Amino acid sequence: MQLDDVVISRAIVEDFTREFLGSLETQVAIAGAGPSGLTAGLYLAKRKVKTVIFEKNLKVGGGMPGGGMMFNRIVVQTPATGILDEVGVKYKKYKEGYYLANSLETVAALTQQVIRKGVKIFNLISIEDAMIKNKKVCGLVINWETILSTRLPVDPLTMRCQAVIDATGHDCAVVKKLQQRDEIRLDTPTGKILGEGPMWAEKGENAVLENTREVYPGLYVSGMAANAVYGAPRMGPIFGGMLLSGKRVAELVLKDL
Repeated sequence: MQLDDVVISRAIVEDFTREFLGSLETQVAIAGAGPSGLTAGLYLAKRKVKTVIFEKNLKVGGGMPGGGMMFNRIVVQTPATGILDEVGVKYKKYKEGYYLANSLETVAALTQQVIRKGVKIFNLISIEDAMIKNKKVCGLVINWETILSTRLPVDPLTMRCQAVIDATGHDCAVVKKLQQRDEIRLDTPTGKILGEGPMWAEKGENAVLENTREVYPGLYVSGMAANAVYGAPRMGPIFGGMLLSGKRVAELVLKDL
């Protein structure tokens, strides 16, 4: 079989462009394809909500693929095993309340299910800013991560949505951008992002669900971004709270759409 290099290139450009153009207007945009972002996408898609995820890195999964210190295993507590069951991840009991799963299988299974449910994931795209009209977040300003990392003077593009989920992890990038421009005053003691606390798995796992919420009209936080905003501890390679936070934020968004 003869292969034409230009046909290969055309196929890639045409299909990507079609999907990208179809994603510039959506119901929900998620910043970050880590565990909470992927889980949020899954549960939104289950309710037939048009959802797009933007991930700045080459890979999806956030810190999950690395497990604990590059041992590609994660610990998940009992309530979150139901999510693993839904996406077909095998896990085993270690001790009462502690379950072990392969971090790569978990990311792969979540990603496959999210895409099959119709969520569009665009990697290597960063969130440069949020669009705000009438004091409500109504879209995102996006650019290629390579453009931002190399500081090339290239203008971004915009996309429109009804709700944005900041699932960017420790960076809480969307909330941080609004704070830098004094667009947002948070319900924290200082009115500002508090930053994540030192590692404390038990406290961090409980706090992540409490901190998953709407922080500005149309803008929600989930996962480690929620704990970073509200000063709660990080929790290391236990990911049940992250998965449950993704499910929780999807429920909150669904109520408000």
